[in-house]
Amino acid sequence: MTNNIFWYNGKLINSQTLELDINNPGLLYGATIFTTLRVYQNSLDSNLTNWQAHCDRLLSSLQTFGWQQPDWNRLRQGAQILLAHFPVLRITLFPDGREWITGRLLPEDLTEKQKTGVVCAVASSEFYRSLPSHKTGNYLSAWLAKTSLDAQEAILVDAQGNWLETSTGNLWGWYDRSWWTPPIKAGILPGIVRSQLVNWLQNHQQPIQEETWSGELVQRFEAIAYTNSVVEVIPIHTVHQPTGSLEYNPYHPSFQQIRELFVA
Repeated sequence: MTNNIFWYNGKLINSQTLELDINNPGLLYGATIFTTLRVYQNSLDSNLTNWQAHCDRLLSSLQTFGWQQPDWNRLRQGAQILLAHFPVLRITLFPDGREWITGRLLPEDLTEKQKTGVVCAVASSEFYRSLPSHKTGNYLSAWLAKTSLDAQEAILVDAQGNWLETSTGNLWGWYDRSWWTPPIKAGILPGIVRSQLVNWLQNHQQPIQEETWSGELVQRFEAIAYTNSVVEVIPIHTVHQPTGSLEYNPYHPSFQQIRELFVA
């Protein structure tokens, strides 16, 4: 298996470098959109891979920004080729319709994190994502938040200190026999797995609350986690804050409920 291959503008390229014009807006301003998906059952058509939802999210951003659409058939062709080598694909689109697909392996410590949880730290409110409802190439604030803190993940907050999302996923909390997640209107990314879980819980008549995560609410949670399309569900056992740390149960039985979504 090699990490030296990627798909760009209709071609499979064997290299570690991508050549871009020095005036390319993607290079100058982070003017790209992207989505990252995990391929299940070695198939783009698996319900868990959720290929169409990822394409729909890309299309929504393209239409919002007025950018050129890619050749969707060629985009799928590139993804189909790369999935033979990688279980995780990152699909990036440029404003002029060019596609760039890279692949990677699942994190080596993923199983351990899913089992025992991770440590998070609350980031400064200045590290908010621009255009939060879209996955744009300008991910500097989230990257800075995660890399500048002594923790495995960062929790992004608004100007009032309300918890929004982590640097890589959506937040979930268990309290009063219900799952809670911050609302989209708070200024968070409408994650693919977040949407899947909301629908799954509603279809199984399980209570779910979409409420602002205030400083008071986060102290009530028995368990919290973050989700994204690659890692599924990662419990959070400790959150460091300027005012002190919060502890949560990473082995809470409620996690088994939402993990059932990922049983193929």
